[in-house]
Amino acid sequence: MTLIHNAFQKVRSQDAAAAGTYDALGVLPEWDLTDLYRGPDDETLKSDVARSADLAKEFHDRWAGTLADAAGKTGDEGLGAAIEAYEAIEELMGRIMSFAGLYYYGDTSDAGRGKLYGDLAGKITDASSHLLFFPLELNRIDEKVMGEAMDRDARLAHYRPWVEDLRKDRPYQLDDKLEQLFLDKSQTAAGAWNRLYDETQTHLRFEVGEGQMLPLEPALNLLMDADPDVRASAAAGITGTYQANIRTFTLITNTLAKDLEISQRWRGFEDIADGRHLANRVEKDVVDALEEAVVAAYPRLSHRYYAMKAKWLGMDKLNHWDRNAPLPTVARETIGWETARQTVLDAYGGFDPRMADIANDFFEKSWIDAPSRAGKASGAFSHPTVPSAHPYVLLNYQGRPRDVMVLAHELGHGVHQVLAGKQGALMADTPLTLAETASVFGEMLTFRSLLDRTSDPEARKAMLAGKVEDMINTVIRQIAFYRFERKVHTARREGELTSEQIGQFWIEVQGESLGPAVKLNEGYEVWWAYVKHFIASPFYVYAYAFGDCLVNSLYAVYQNASDGFADRYLDMLAAGGTKHHSDLLAPFGLDASDPSFWTKGLAMLEGLIDELEAADKES
Repeated sequence: MTLIHNAFQKVRSQDAAAAGTYDALGVLPEWDLTDLYRGPDDETLKSDVARSADLAKEFHDRWAGTLADAAGKTGDEGLGAAIEAYEAIEELMGRIMSFAGLYYYGDTSDAGRGKLYGDLAGKITDASSHLLFFPLELNRIDEKVMGEAMDRDARLAHYRPWVEDLRKDRPYQLDDKLEQLFLDKSQTAAGAWNRLYDETQTHLRFEVGEGQMLPLEPALNLLMDADPDVRASAAAGITGTYQANIRTFTLITNTLAKDLEISQRWRGFEDIADGRHLANRVEKDVVDALEEAVVAAYPRLSHRYYAMKAKWLGMDKLNHWDRNAPLPTVARETIGWETARQTVLDAYGGFDPRMADIANDFFEKSWIDAPSRAGKASGAFSHPTVPSAHPYVLLNYQGRPRDVMVLAHELGHGVHQVLAGKQGALMADTPLTLAETASVFGEMLTFRSLLDRTSDPEARKAMLAGKVEDMINTVIRQIAFYRFERKVHTARREGELTSEQIGQFWIEVQGESLGPAVKLNEGYEVWWAYVKHFIASPFYVYAYAFGDCLVNSLYAVYQNASDGFADRYLDMLAAGGTKHHSDLLAPFGLDASDPSFWTKGLAMLEGLIDELEAADKES
């Protein structure tokens, strides 16, 4: 027990985390949600919920069945006025659900918070049913008529990118009653199963030693401990808990995969991931080219790197729990919050002071919730909320060097969301494939800033290895995740899957991507269950690889760019969802539809591995 107890002291207890303080980390900030609402009993929240229902019904009564006629008008009778009113209601509903979600994620074990979230989601879904007609009826307007209307009505022309984007959904939309049914059933279908997954994960505890029971995040943190026995014990605890609960996760996965298949079939999608590609506004052949490029690079990237790492750790093969172990020659470093803050702000400021100024607001205005505490949602995210407010960042900060990169990543999202907010509620959101651009670029800026300041060969090697591992986790691992999802969803079309079948799919893709230098030990077949993206956002994961490869290409342009790169970059972020990826990348001379684009993106990762290999030969 002493071994695990000592290791656990490095991440402290959950009680200390809940208080928001670690001795080594300093005071960790918690977010202030009052910019949305003062709390669950805020009278403004209650009145806004009622007002949103009233506005939605009034909107339906005013505009339903009139849009074709409104296309021939301007001013308050035209489509531009209708979209403005629709956007205002969407903004109000977005504010309500942003608060509900963030309040819930602060402690998903609190039954009161869960009830509030469920109740508000139900009320907003009911109110949204009055709005459902609007995009469907807009899409039934003749193409020529709509084009002429946008040329004639300046208020409508403002929303041209949104209208043109919306019309890409035309081939897959159903009649109004079916769309209404899909919306109403979402509360008891995907939404309910996602909530079950979240609450199940929150209540799980993992035995990492004799009587030492931890939530998921601190348990996963022990996989990065310098002591191999600690890593092995943590892995055994994670395996044991998931094995005991795997039937629940299998049922959730089967249900959601079938739910998605039903939706896709009714809408007329052919490929199992076509709905995600459409939502991402990216072509299937572009994603296929990315997947093919990454899979072809497995041997010279992940396989080669893990073989080197096994040698560094004195092993013939790495156990699966050793993948992210620190290098033996480098002491584990605990990075205080203030140091992490300044590191990221310095890196952002070195690129452009405007980025640092925006990022600094997150620290100064309590837009970050950093402590890891019992009941809090795991992982990290930046929630954009609504343009009339601002984003909020959730972290589970534990002082690892990787946590600094997570901070840089999420603040990249935050900066992007702030800049895009000026586009308004309908056009601020960026497709997932582009949403990762600013986050990964922020990580790269922070990494390069730290690397440039490091002269010690061993420290530099550790930094390079850490970055390589992050990039492997972002590119190689996420494409493996995507291939796993494809196997699961394809097989689910033939019938319900057993836990053993899903586990076999997991082992197949992990073995393929990690290579012969990583041993997939018994029990690893259940580890798919901790990946929330499989549940919350099917096929989301390739967006990470897309973003990382894109940023690698973008960063190469930056390194060789003349003045003005920062201006073009910030303009790209500020465009939000108003432009296709081809238009956003054109100012940088990049084209994601060119197969060689992905090879160029992967070249940066290969170059870092080459540098590590060369340093290894010299030592």
